[in-house]
Order: sequence, then C-alpha cells, then structure tokens
Amino acid sequence: MRSRVIAFPDAEGLRPTPDRVRETLFNWLGQTLHGRTCLDLFAGSGALGFEAASRGAERVVMVEKNPAVFHALRDNIAKLSCAGIFAYCQDGLEFASRDIHRYDVIFLDPPFHGNYLPKLLEILPQHLNENGMMYVESGAAITAPPPWQVMKSGRAGQVHYQLLSVVK
Repeated sequence: MRSRVIAFPDAEGLRPTPDRVRETLFNWLGQTLHGRTCLDLFAGSGALGFEAASRGAERVVMVEKNPAVFHALRDNIAKLSCAGIFAYCQDGLEFASRDIHRYDVIFLDPPFHGNYLPKLLEILPQHLNENGMMYVESGAAITAPPPWQVMKSGRAGQVHYQLLSVVK
C-alpha cells in the first residue's frame, strides 16, 4: 500500500494532515504499528488510517460523517484492497459515544469550528487500551485535562498537533 495516492472530493472543512506532520506523527508512534488497532475518528481523506494500515495495523476503523467523503473512503479501501479497514458513515462524537471497542491508537482530527474536543477528551479514555495513545489535531493548542497527559506536541502553520496518553 506504500506510496499509493488516494483520491477524495473537495469538501468544506476537509483538511488532510500535511505530509510533514504525518511523518512526525508516525516517527512518534514508531515506524511500525504491526498488530495494533486504530480508530480514525473524523477520518476525512483517511490519510492517517491508510498510513496506519500501511505500517501494519491489524484493524483500522474510519468514521466520517460527510456522505461524499465517506463514499470516497470506501472506494479507496476497495482500490487498495484493504481487508483490515472498516468505514462507518456517522458523526464522530456519536460513534465514540456508542462504540464498545478499545484501540491502541486513536487519531482525532475533528472540525476546527466545532466544539467536539471537550466531550471527546472526556469519553475517549475508556476507548484506549493500556499504553494506548491518542493523536489530536486542532486549530489552537489544547490543555489536556486529566486523565490525559501530553507526550509530544508540535505546530505547522494553523495546525496544532499533540500525542496524548492516559495517566493511570
């Protein structure tokens, strides 16, 4: 799956994670995600989920609310023959509120203009496996409330990004 270009439609608020930021993120996570389970909430283009799959993630769940973008995700999953990627057309907050699974890595890149982060930061700790990590992209630096701890952080233009873990 490496070096394959994915196609996705123009959609309001769609901001694919810049290549440089994605490279930094996967350096932080380690070059391989072999056997891990990942949740790409507010998946958009799916760049983070597809990258995780290409690095050996066993299962990747992508959640995208926009029907046109969701259909592009499904088309790309089929085009790339990704057996371990599952896509759902649903609001990310709604999905996280009802999902019963746990993940090793959660990619969280909600719309910057929405007020999703406070509620998601409250409910997502229960969805992380022990030693799990959550990557957050936002329009402004966030102060991670307990039980979250910022492991790494950076900024690229208007995008602030952080890698969080849960403090036990």
